[in-house]
Amino acid sequence: MENTRRKFLKLTGVSVLGLSSLSVMDVLDAKKAGAAADADPYAYPEKALTAQRWGMVVDTRKIDARTTKRIIDACHTAHNVPDFSDPNLPGFSPANARHTVKWIWDETYDHVFPEKADEFLADRLKKLPILTLCNQCANPPCVRVCPTRATFKREDGIVMMDFHRCIGCRFCMAACPYGSRSFNFRDPRPAIKKENKQYPTRMKGVVEKCNFCEERLAVGKQPACVEVSNGALVFGDLADPNSEVRKLLNTNYAIRRKQSLGTNPSVYYIV
Repeated sequence: MENTRRKFLKLTGVSVLGLSSLSVMDVLDAKKAGAAADADPYAYPEKALTAQRWGMVVDTRKIDARTTKRIIDACHTAHNVPDFSDPNLPGFSPANARHTVKWIWDETYDHVFPEKADEFLADRLKKLPILTLCNQCANPPCVRVCPTRATFKREDGIVMMDFHRCIGCRFCMAACPYGSRSFNFRDPRPAIKKENKQYPTRMKGVVEKCNFCEERLAVGKQPACVEVSNGALVFGDLADPNSEVRKLLNTNYAIRRKQSLGTNPSVYYIV
């Protein structure tokens, strides 16, 4: 018994020594390569777009049905969002088609802004498709209720989803007052028309939603929806008074969804 214990300690000591030696060599190699010894391993890449608080302005004056479709297609293609409504899918049925997964979609004005609906509302707004997405709230209720911290808020305001930590309890869906989260009741992979290898696919039993294209921001690109919107969507730093979003908000009347709830949404609509 004692002999076995000695062997175990001896092997453990060698392993630790080996790991320590490896770490030292890695540091020396990094120094030789010109890397800073005190570099932050969690720092943003050099090309990344950064902000204190990311936000978006939706200019409804520049929105029509064609623009809306182009925006939705760009987002869903970039993020491998499944389309269960495709009748060509194996095992398709109307019942399965209702298991919709969506990151950005369009709704009627009275559905998006029920507290601002009016019988004398302008005809343009009555017929207009209003783009809807996660509001990236400054005070997100979804984050507070998640038992595994699968949903969390970054320092720049983006509310994220860690698909691997999600246990499918759907507490976040119940807490979100905007209906901005989707649950994968089925395996989404067969319903992806053209897989984007640069973004991970999900699995059955997890929640997903818009992430403000954080993976594109990390490489210096604007969100996919913004790139194809022809100016209908404007993205930028709400904390920067010189940013394009702030300039738009300073010169136009804009509204947000369900402001009275205290979630403080980061998505504004110019109407």
